[in-house]
Amino acid sequence: MTTRSVHASHQEFPQLVKPFSEKPGSLSDRQAHLWWTSPDQFTDQDELDRYRALLTEDERQKIDGFRFAADRHLTLISRVLVRTTLSRYGCIPAERWRFRRNDHGRPEIASPVSALRFNLSHTRGLVTCLVSRERTVGVDVEPRDREGRWLELADRFFSVREAEALRRIAESERPQRFLEYWTLKESYIKARGLGLAIPLRNFSFDLPTTTPDDVRMHIDGAINDQPARWQFGLYSLGKRHLVATAVEREAGTSTRIATHETVGPLA
Repeated sequence: MTTRSVHASHQEFPQLVKPFSEKPGSLSDRQAHLWWTSPDQFTDQDELDRYRALLTEDERQKIDGFRFAADRHLTLISRVLVRTTLSRYGCIPAERWRFRRNDHGRPEIASPVSALRFNLSHTRGLVTCLVSRERTVGVDVEPRDREGRWLELADRFFSVREAEALRRIAESERPQRFLEYWTLKESYIKARGLGLAIPLRNFSFDLPTTTPDDVRMHIDGAINDQPARWQFGLYSLGKRHLVATAVEREAGTSTRIATHETVGPLA
């Protein structure tokens, strides 16, 4: 497969991803790698048949259960990206990985025993996989052209401080800011592995305008966690998608996050 390391940019966070020199297969405990690909580039049927062969029978049956071809294709590429990405960091063939879901649906490695941790997110046009060693991670991706009644949604799902902050900015800026809040929140609850058992209103973010490392989190006392435990990032992958990451860290430390685009055959 072919890969390309890229510098992800964000219109308000121009240096969110710092230069990164390590090879993609080199992953220390102070690093996390964000892999991404466009599922639309994979159209060769022989290639897609090879990808299906990497999956378990149960995975193939679940994919075949989708009504629409686009959903079947997106799910196939997502599952194969996870397998081939994990195999970059060890001598495990892609077809050997087995997965399970926790009580709230988060996928995890079942076998072989591995220090790797991952999280997956996909939407039309983009699949992402965030990988680390011994650090819990979460990732969420949203299309920038998503439409909605932003203030109504914020009042329903966000904290009071976030909803008020959204009202204070220009109407033209609200769609972008809403998606920043939303993806950050999703990345956090996915990293925790508890899903909506963590109410979105019970934690909030302050977003910087210049310093990308200064995404600040506030947690309601009802949630058993500490903001210092997490490092967050916002990324623009192309013009169409916004991505947020959450990476577990030790207080006072930081994790370097590099993005790598996968182009060409996955396997």
